[in-house]
Amino acid sequence: MAGNAQKTVAITGATGFVGSRMLDLVVREGYDVRALTRRRQDDRPGVRWIRGALDDKDSLTKLCLGADIVVHIAGVVNAPDRHGFEVGNVTGTLAVVEAAKQASANRFIHVSSLAATQPQLSIYGDTKAKAEKIVATSGLDWTIIRPPAVYGPGDGEFLDLFKMARLGIVTLPPDADGRLSVIHVEDLCRALLALLPEQEELTARIFELDDGKPGGWTQAAFAKAIGWAIGKRITAVGVPRSLLHFGARVDRLVRRDRAKLTADRVSYFCHDDWTIDPQMRLPAKLWQPRIETREGLKDTAKWYRQNDWL
Repeated sequence: MAGNAQKTVAITGATGFVGSRMLDLVVREGYDVRALTRRRQDDRPGVRWIRGALDDKDSLTKLCLGADIVVHIAGVVNAPDRHGFEVGNVTGTLAVVEAAKQASANRFIHVSSLAATQPQLSIYGDTKAKAEKIVATSGLDWTIIRPPAVYGPGDGEFLDLFKMARLGIVTLPPDADGRLSVIHVEDLCRALLALLPEQEELTARIFELDDGKPGGWTQAAFAKAIGWAIGKRITAVGVPRSLLHFGARVDRLVRRDRAKLTADRVSYFCHDDWTIDPQMRLPAKLWQPRIETREGLKDTAKWYRQNDWL
């Protein structure tokens, strides 16, 4: 820990679901931290808040100045059109990379997504794949992590599934036997922490990580695990693609730019294999998942209840 005190880590997305957990972990490990934020934050030991955003080059220069390691977590997971994804995931990543290069940062950790492995399926996946190329050709000492679906206390993306499960039914993509990998946010952040020090075996590498469940989960099994987590026996129902598209139009009418089910996501959801490649896992000596998924889902449900989300 004492050795980390001389190292400065710059973090984008530090106020988001993953970034806020990463911030806590890095501070606890004794690093000095610079963290990007759009809004004023309370002072906290070991953290220098930098007011700005990915489209504010001056703030990115301040963020990266003097940083040994840059951890780029910020990105756009949902947007009403391609422009929103391009600005957040492509242009934003390029701006952070340029700022890191100008600051002569020693290390660059980029949080991508498993969606980048299938860029033809969604605008989100396409823009995350483009961002990976920007990082890979940057000339920096880089490592890319591709998380699968990330869940945990404070996550808003899985909340609708928990709400459905409370009613005893969960709607799924057309192929309920389609598979997916998942990871708890704390396990993801521990993996990012393990990547911070310079290590030759991690340089210019892309890694995928999950909860360690061989072959991942079927959509139906994961839905039932959510039901178990809230003490409900549920029925998992596969929904035809046409109905999902109809639901996306309704969600857009109701929640407008805050819609969770979009046409882009329907294409993504209907893919039948969102599992990681086991050959691309992080070396076990560096990191292994600790949180068993059903217990992690139970803790997530408990947090939702305590915070009146569920």
